[in-house]
Amino acid sequence: MAFPKDFLWGGATAANQFEGGYNEGGRGLANVDLVPHGEDRAAIIAGQQVHLDFDDSHHYPAKEGVDFYHRYKEDIALLGEMGFKTFRISIAWSRIFPQGDENQPNEAGLAFYEDVFKEMHKHGIEPLVTITHFDMPVHLIKKYGGWKNRQVVGFYEKLVRTLFTRYQGLVKYWITFNEINMIMHAPFMGAGLILADSDNPRQDQYTAVHHELVASALATKIAHEIDPNNQVGCMIAAGTYYPASPDPKDVRQAQLDNQGNYFFVDVQSRGAYPNYALKQLEAEGIEIPFAEGDKELLAKHTVDFVSFSYYSSRVSAHPDNLDKYDLTPGNIFPSVINPYLEASEWGWQIDPLGFRITMNDLYDRYQKPLFVVENGLGAKDEVTADGRIIDDYRIDYLQKHIAAMKAAIEEDGIPVMGYTSWGAIDLVSASSGEMAKRYGYIYVDRHNDGSGDFSRHKKKSFDWYKQVIASNGEDLSNQPG
Repeated sequence: MAFPKDFLWGGATAANQFEGGYNEGGRGLANVDLVPHGEDRAAIIAGQQVHLDFDDSHHYPAKEGVDFYHRYKEDIALLGEMGFKTFRISIAWSRIFPQGDENQPNEAGLAFYEDVFKEMHKHGIEPLVTITHFDMPVHLIKKYGGWKNRQVVGFYEKLVRTLFTRYQGLVKYWITFNEINMIMHAPFMGAGLILADSDNPRQDQYTAVHHELVASALATKIAHEIDPNNQVGCMIAAGTYYPASPDPKDVRQAQLDNQGNYFFVDVQSRGAYPNYALKQLEAEGIEIPFAEGDKELLAKHTVDFVSFSYYSSRVSAHPDNLDKYDLTPGNIFPSVINPYLEASEWGWQIDPLGFRITMNDLYDRYQKPLFVVENGLGAKDEVTADGRIIDDYRIDYLQKHIAAMKAAIEEDGIPVMGYTSWGAIDLVSASSGEMAKRYGYIYVDRHNDGSGDFSRHKKKSFDWYKQVIASNGEDLSNQPG
C-alpha cells in the first residue's frame, strides 16, 4: 500500500473565503474583508488601489463567505461522513485580536475556534490550522502599514502564544503563513501592503517578507516550547516552472523563476537567506532589515515540514522571447501557455505529472516531509432537475493528481504526511472573488450576486472522495451515478 496507515486525508479552507460572521462575536475588520468581487479586485489585492473601508458600490463576498460561522457543526458532520482524517482551516486574526495590537484577546473568538476544534475531534478529524491565511486586522494596516513595520512581528508573537496556549492538546499541526510567496504577487492580500504611493515598492515587499520570515521562525520556536508535540510547517504556492524552449535563456529564466519561489522555503526550512537571493537583492539595492538575533532565530528554528499548494505547473520565457508566446489568462501567476496541456475554465493549466515533478523538486531540495495542503479544480457546477451535481470533471482532475502523488510516494520514495484538497466545501475564490468558481465536494447555494440560502448539497465527488479515503487512496475509480 503506497499511502501510510496514518496518512491525513482531508480538505482545506480559509477563514476569509469560508467563515463569514465578519462583524459577530467581537471580531474586528480584516484586510481580506475589504477585497470586493469585480473589476477592482485585482488592483486592491496588488496594493495599487487604496481600499480600507466598505463602500456601497462594491459587493464584499468575504463578509458572509459560506456562513461556516453559524453552520460549522453541520459542515464538520458532513466531513466526518466522508471520513476526513484532517481538516485545514485558518484563524481570523481579527477574531482573536480585533485591532491586532490589544493586550488581551477576545474571549468570544477564542471560544469559537475551541468549539470548532472540539467538534472536529468528535468526528475523528485532526485540525490542521493556518495561523495567517491572507488575513490581518485593518487597524494594523492603517496605523502601522502592515507587515513592513517591525512592530507587527510582536503582535503576531502575541497571537501565536495565545493560540498555542489555548489550543494545546486540541491542535498539533500548524502552518505559519499561507502561500508566503504571494507577498510578491498580491501584496495587500499577503501582507497588508499598500504600494500605490510607495517610493520603493520592492523594498517594502522584501521588508515585509523578512518580517514574516522572522515571525514564522518565532512561531516555530514558541510552538515547540509550549508543546513539543506541535509540528509546524511553512507553505508556498508551488508549481515547477518549465522553460518554454531549449534556448538557454529560457532555461535560465525558468531557473530564476523557480528560485524566486524557493527563496521563502530556503529560509524557513534551511535557516538562512540563500546566496542567490542575497546577490539579487544587493543588485537591486534592497536592504534586508536584519535586527539583532534575527539570523540566529532563523537558523535555529526551522520548520518541521514543508506544505504547499499545487494547481498547475508554469512555463517561463526570457523577456527577449516573450513575444513568441501567449500567456495564460486569469491567474495571479502569469505563465506562458503550455501547448501540451489542457486548461481549466479559468485558464489554469492541468498537469498531474507536474504535481509529481514539483513534489520531487521540493523533497530533493529540503529533505523534509511534504504536506499537500491545496490541490483542486475550480469549475462551474450545474444542479440537475432532480437536484444532483455530477462533477465528473473534478473527479477526473483529482484522480489523476492523487495517482501522481501515489507514484511520488511509492516509486520516488517521497514522505508525504497528508493531502487536503481545496476546498472541501464551496467557498469564495481568492483570485476572482467568485462563488461560481467552485472547488468543493459539497455544493453551497450561494452565487456571485450574493443570492442563495447557503444550503448544502452533496456532489457526486462527495461519495467518490469518501471511497478514496476509505481505501486509503487505493480505489480511485469513478463509479457511474
